[in-house]
Amino acid sequence: MPRRPHLRYTVATTTLLLVGALSGCGGGSAHVGSFDAPRSDRAACRALLTALPAKVDGKRSRTTSGSRYAAAWGNPAIVLRCGVGVPAGFNKFSACQRADGVDWFVPDSAYKDQQADVILTTVGRSPRLDLLVPGRDRPPLAAMVDLAATIKAHSRSISPCD
Repeated sequence: MPRRPHLRYTVATTTLLLVGALSGCGGGSAHVGSFDAPRSDRAACRALLTALPAKVDGKRSRTTSGSRYAAAWGNPAIVLRCGVGVPAGFNKFSACQRADGVDWFVPDSAYKDQQADVILTTVGRSPRLDLLVPGRDRPPLAAMVDLAATIKAHSRSISPCD
């Protein structure tokens, strides 16, 4: 898979996403931290985001703040971001999980603590997406399956993991 080092995750980016998405009360906006998709991904991301389902894992969609390239469902929020970089810890030997035809990188730490929040990242697709699933909504399979049709319709498969 081609690498774009200038778009790599940082601990600060992941922390902002987690803190922003999991904070707040009620049905207000889910803050996803400051995030902007690369120019080359913006059109595809806009199309994908407008086609997302109203519910994911049984949770209703809610508004987001901090980025127009993100969507959220429920509280605490399940958050999808479009146009993300290569996640920390991912390399060509990393294992991936396939859910309804979409491949996802799951960090090793997610297997060790099944109660923790997890950020999954699509593998071999353009644009690349990540999905924050709060610990209380694990395992993340329902969210992965609910999003699969939209992801397949609005992103290109460039190198599936096998």
